[in-house]
Amino acid sequence: MAHARRGPLAAPARATLERCYAAAVAGAQPGPAVAAALASWPLPSPSGGVHLLAVGKAADGMARAAVAALAARGVAPAGGLVVAHHPAPSPAPGLEVAAGDHPIPGARSARAAARLGAAAARVGPFDLAVVLLSGGASSLVSAPAAVGLLTPDDLAAASRTLLGAGVPIGLVNAVRKRVSRWGAGRLARALAPARVLCLAVSDVPGDDPVVIGSGPCAPDPWTAAALCHSLRAEHVWPALPVVLRRALDALADAAASDPRAETPKPDDVIFAGVETRVIVTNAHARAAAAAAARAAGYKVVVHDAWLAGEAASLGRSLADAVIASLPGTAHVWGGEPAVTLGDAPDARGGRMQELALAAAARLHEAGPAAAEVALLAAGTDGRDGPTDASGAVIDAHTWTAIRAAGHDPAADLAAHRSHDALGAVGALLRAAPTGTNVTDVVIAARAAAGRWP
Repeated sequence: MAHARRGPLAAPARATLERCYAAAVAGAQPGPAVAAALASWPLPSPSGGVHLLAVGKAADGMARAAVAALAARGVAPAGGLVVAHHPAPSPAPGLEVAAGDHPIPGARSARAAARLGAAAARVGPFDLAVVLLSGGASSLVSAPAAVGLLTPDDLAAASRTLLGAGVPIGLVNAVRKRVSRWGAGRLARALAPARVLCLAVSDVPGDDPVVIGSGPCAPDPWTAAALCHSLRAEHVWPALPVVLRRALDALADAAASDPRAETPKPDDVIFAGVETRVIVTNAHARAAAAAAARAAGYKVVVHDAWLAGEAASLGRSLADAVIASLPGTAHVWGGEPAVTLGDAPDARGGRMQELALAAAARLHEAGPAAAEVALLAAGTDGRDGPTDASGAVIDAHTWTAIRAAGHDPAADLAAHRSHDALGAVGALLRAAPTGTNVTDVVIAARAAAGRWP
């Protein structure tokens, strides 16, 4: 790909940071962890079979690793389903493949949810169900939990509103799991009394199985009433579509009059046969990126604090942290910022692109102090928002180059048009789906004496 000239640091800085990003993605691949977990897991008696249910952005790779691990033990899947955004051919006979929609659920997601129900119904009481879960699952098998309260279109509108309003991801997931067919432990309920092994790739802060993929095999700590109260207390309630508010209130009323209408709670007997393991997290990606930076000769600071909040504000603060570093220092962050779109009809980009553009603004403002600083921000799944980019790589020259290309970078940043601004100067990082999803990484460095390895 040709890149606009942005100064003498552009090409070597980009190469260095891209090597670190590639290492982060490689370090978060779930296949080896899936194989290790299944190498010694107790298999069913001869009267039972193993069913694989894989849902998420990493579904295909996880399913293939599981098939290989079982084959090494002389076992073939008795059935199952693989649901991904861009499904590959089935990894084994008897394993069905379906496509869902992401990040906004649609008709494909509703059909995939129905097929997941059919696959779960084929799991017998003496079988082992291996649930392979990764980020994106909430959207890929999204369908209403209760017929008559919401339609699939309502769910899509709700997701769009929640994701565009800067709502904390914990509350977003709490709402989605409450109104979605397979969230909040409902898959575990459908599989009971079979034994269930859930292997999860985490894309959430704290790596809580209750939150990953809307917790299909985990108990729901929220009651419907508590969730409605929290949404009002956090001033999120007015931003929700009216139909969603009515549905949440109806679910709370139903649960108040009949406890059986509640989602499964931690003491529910259905979880007696469920084992959940979080096998890959953002920490794996950060550690791998840090190792690559050290191999390139950098002193590395790995930040444990999860990136959260507005992407633009974070971009500026992370740029400041690198500017203040000693030469030859690299920083690695991980997390999932948010972008509050508000009234932005021409918005085009993603949270990592917006973070990168805001960081470019700060590096430009810093002048000579930022002359040897470069930053990469990207999603580990290879996709940043509804765009063809996984993120961007910027340095102190990017802001000026955007202006020279005929764009007003400040206006683009304010209107959330980061994709257009960064694309005009070749700063976008384009990647195919990576086979994993542990949210985002930001890798930044300050060169030593003007030299980039």
